[in-house]
Amino acid sequence: MTLDLAFEWGYNSVTEFWIKKYMESTNDEIRELSLLEQIETDPDVNQSTLATQLGVAVGTVNWHLKRLIAKGAVKVSRAERKKLRYIITPEGLALRARLAIDYVERSFSVYRRTRQRVKDHVKDIRRAGFDRVRIVGSGDVADICKLTCLEQGIAVVNDKSAPSLVLDGYKVRLEGLND
Repeated sequence: MTLDLAFEWGYNSVTEFWIKKYMESTNDEIRELSLLEQIETDPDVNQSTLATQLGVAVGTVNWHLKRLIAKGAVKVSRAERKKLRYIITPEGLALRARLAIDYVERSFSVYRRTRQRVKDHVKDIRRAGFDRVRIVGSGDVADICKLTCLEQGIAVVNDKSAPSLVLDGYKVRLEGLND
């Protein structure tokens, strides 16, 4: 993957391309982890209920269940004439544990990268003579930004004249420094 090809495909960098690819694969893993957790809680759960709990289509649940069955992580038995019971195998328990650990590690990695990015932006804010910042966005990444700024002695304000940390998914960019 070259930078020219990344731009041609609509990405801002090669890193952004790989992060998006990485996040796509993790979405499948997160869904599989959620499915395994739901099945462990209620082995008699139906696909419609699983789809509602995961916020996806029934077909997506069906696809993931088929993959888990093919991996040997889940077995299916008939509970009643039209009802299925999903049983997590020892392989499924091991997979659930691995997926949970991977999820936690990825979450901490995002947390550490976001904190470091904000710390770098705080240095730029201070160099420009500011001691406050506005955060544009909400959610977990915004919370990480707020805590990091406060920890670094930068006040978080709702003032459009202050430099802004603008959130776009997991990206944090600094605007309004008049470089």
